[in-house]
Amino acid sequence: MSALGSPPGLVARVRGDARWLRAAGVSGRAAGPTRGRAAPRVRAQDMGGRGTSADFSFNEPSFKEPSTRDGAYLRNGASPWDRPKRIVLIRHAESEGNVDETMYMRKPDHRIELTEKGKRQAREAGEQLKNLLGPNETLYVYVSPYLRTMQTLYELGQAVGVDRVLGVREEPRIREQDFGNFQDATMRELKRERLGFGRFFYRFPNGESAADVYDRVTSFRETLRNDIHFGRFNCDDRGCRTDDCTVVIVTHGLTLRVFLMRWYKWTTDQFTRLKNSGNAELVVMERGDGGRYTLLNATHSESYLRDRGFTEPMIADQKWAKEAPVDGLNSEWPTSKGDLFFEDFPARLDANRQSVKNADAYFERRRREQGLGDERS
Repeated sequence: MSALGSPPGLVARVRGDARWLRAAGVSGRAAGPTRGRAAPRVRAQDMGGRGTSADFSFNEPSFKEPSTRDGAYLRNGASPWDRPKRIVLIRHAESEGNVDETMYMRKPDHRIELTEKGKRQAREAGEQLKNLLGPNETLYVYVSPYLRTMQTLYELGQAVGVDRVLGVREEPRIREQDFGNFQDATMRELKRERLGFGRFFYRFPNGESAADVYDRVTSFRETLRNDIHFGRFNCDDRGCRTDDCTVVIVTHGLTLRVFLMRWYKWTTDQFTRLKNSGNAELVVMERGDGGRYTLLNATHSESYLRDRGFTEPMIADQKWAKEAPVDGLNSEWPTSKGDLFFEDFPARLDANRQSVKNADAYFERRRREQGLGDERS
């Protein structure tokens, strides 16, 4: 009989996943199979079922992550949701394509390498990251499979110390925005055209738009959340020591901004205001008192966020995240408070109409220039 066809009181073996052990109320000491003693047994009721094979479901847990609103979870000494201490996003260091755009005509984008300056930048970023970490703190890394991001990680690791890296996962979903295959001389013109069309929705021929990147980054975010919630980082049968773990994501400029947009629920207008991070720049999301991640921390000030293009509501949301519980809701955030949408929409509509006028003027100039070129020839 299959596991799902078992009688009420479904039995599952648990071999050391700290999160499942805690859900079942099993101590880590009893986790491993021992001679002459039955392995820990977890009932369907413990893991989310109602005790019958027909009703068994992992989607309706009888246990849930406790709320941090009353502080009981923190007072018991646990970290909110066992979340890593911080998430650090790093754009790759200076690459061949950053200094010579014609390189994209000769090399596939994923094979573009770092310059010598870029290697130095990556090592300097590693020193900055090492200064950020506690003495016993470890790293778990997600890296884009492009050569320049992997080189950035390699150089960074030399500075941090490779023995502090718990694991490295190549993650294609955080790769660079696709611009097609080999780029040609029309790419500069296409990027100008993107300004007239709209940066978020413009799709390059045979490539992607930022909206396409958003879709795959959303999928990656869910994987990251699952990895966090199921104790992948610095967790074993003794429990989770997430105060000693930082997650690092080595990626690309636009992908980094899209990740932040998705995580913090920014609008497309807010996204287009943001400036790109510098090569090998650390963007630090620090875990706040209630378990949420905030960009307002010892690394980033309010003035830094303003310089990056943050609006005052975006900064206020980061302040809220410093103390808010993981299950809290920022009632002042536009996506949480319906009337703010209706208050803001007329101004957004006017701005979009002005953008269309600007684009019309741009394309009209292009048509005139092309017409003049035809007459000369």
